[in-house]
Amino acid sequence: MQKVLQTGLSLSMSSVSGIGAWSWGDKATFHWTPEEESAVAASWQECLRNGVNFIDTAQAYGSGESERICGRLVAGMARGSFVMQTKYYVVPQTTDALHPSAAPERKLRASLKNLGLDHVDIYLVHGPIHMQSIATVAKGLAKCVDHGLATCVGVANYSECDMLAMHGVPLAVNQCEYSVLRRHPETSGLLQACKDRGIVFQSYSSLAQGRLTGRYSARNPPPKQYRLSSYKMEDVEPSVAALRRIAAAWGTSVAAVALNYNLCKGCTAVVGLTKIQQAEENCRALGWRLTDEEVDEIDGVSFEGYTTALWQQG
Repeated sequence: MQKVLQTGLSLSMSSVSGIGAWSWGDKATFHWTPEEESAVAASWQECLRNGVNFIDTAQAYGSGESERICGRLVAGMARGSFVMQTKYYVVPQTTDALHPSAAPERKLRASLKNLGLDHVDIYLVHGPIHMQSIATVAKGLAKCVDHGLATCVGVANYSECDMLAMHGVPLAVNQCEYSVLRRHPETSGLLQACKDRGIVFQSYSSLAQGRLTGRYSARNPPPKQYRLSSYKMEDVEPSVAALRRIAAAWGTSVAAVALNYNLCKGCTAVVGLTKIQQAEENCRALGWRLTDEEVDEIDGVSFEGYTTALWQQG
């Protein structure tokens, strides 16, 4: 299995940035409407033109609708031309109690039907709240690889301690919230622990759900349902002002600078989008790097952020 997982690890790095599909199909938080899918399809094509071929979805997103949308986006594409990642739904269910080690595989098979694929490139445990022990979940992930349903596996929202407790299956990825407004994975040592072990660290909410795009301000705050990194905009305006100054010097967008910051820290930045303008703006983060002095300046106006005991431990 080690050889297969290492192959998947190199595959997961084919994009230094990826598309987060949380909002696709999600009506509860993002008020998704089917009419948005055409713009998402155009955005996917724009990302492909810029070398971004990686989509991150999950069984929980839109109760499977995000996976179905992803499946339609990649239908007809050569299987080696894109990277698909989904996540094991960890909210405790009866199937988890009745089939504790089989649950990840059973749910992945349902995901593959949604996606129209015979395997995913990366399969993550969505969070640390599963009723099974970490050892049992690891056994379930190993089955997914052994049966050819996933090329490699990983975790999301795991602390360093829990990540290192995932014995019996080599991890390719740990995905946690990370941005200028939440550097906890870096300050806690988790990011370095991933680097030391060859585990790809993926950052989600890389733009703090729009707070780091320059689109919002104290007078124009983001929607209340955007809960992650939920600082008041008046508190983060010094951070955005620094990004804006650096963006002007580079002749690029605030979002591009915020994403480039994550890349400079060694993250694979996952960022959501629903419009082609967002795809264009996000792709402007690629092909260049902030100077060390600029990274230090952003560090000076960044936030450490926080964790939650129930879900977001990493």
